[in-house]
Amino acid sequence: MSRKRKKTYNNYAFIDAQNLYLSVINTGWEIDYNKFRRYLKEKYHVKKAYLFIGYLEENEKLYNKLRRNGFSLIFKPTLDYKDSATKGNCDAELVLHTMIHYPHYDRAIIVTGDGDFYCLAEHLEQKRKLEKVLVPNQNMYSALLKRMPTHRLAFIDQLKKKLRLEKNPKMQKHRNSRSKNHSNHKKAQSK
Repeated sequence: MSRKRKKTYNNYAFIDAQNLYLSVINTGWEIDYNKFRRYLKEKYHVKKAYLFIGYLEENEKLYNKLRRNGFSLIFKPTLDYKDSATKGNCDAELVLHTMIHYPHYDRAIIVTGDGDFYCLAEHLEQKRKLEKVLVPNQNMYSALLKRMPTHRLAFIDQLKKKLRLEKNPKMQKHRNSRSKNHSNHKKAQSK
């Protein structure tokens, strides 16, 4: 009697951290990176998740937390501009690392809404190495990525209930019950 072996996956995620963060915040919520890492592992069998992010010394606690959540961080030095904006564009690093690790993964998950990654996604698709492009905000992403086969696109904002950061779950429950009691009290007063 032969046993059927379960398929093992070796998928990697390459995450445009700034695009993910700003796109999700723009839809009115904040992502829980621990839940997101778990989601990548469970849904897409991601063994390694590379997060490409600009480095700011004052964010060291955040970086340590992201590492504890299972992300490998790839830093880009940031630049301060005259308009007081700080930028750390990691596009080239994401493309470079996707290709450096190319022989080591089965399929790639690219997390971005930035059209600069269209050629990378298209190349991976042609080579049958693309699993998904996870777009953070379905209402605000590049027209170039809309050219991808629809079965290769998924949208993080549709996962808000699953991936939302609860600032303090106990306080949230307390606030919700207090809000219900307050509205019930107002209804009772108006009768």
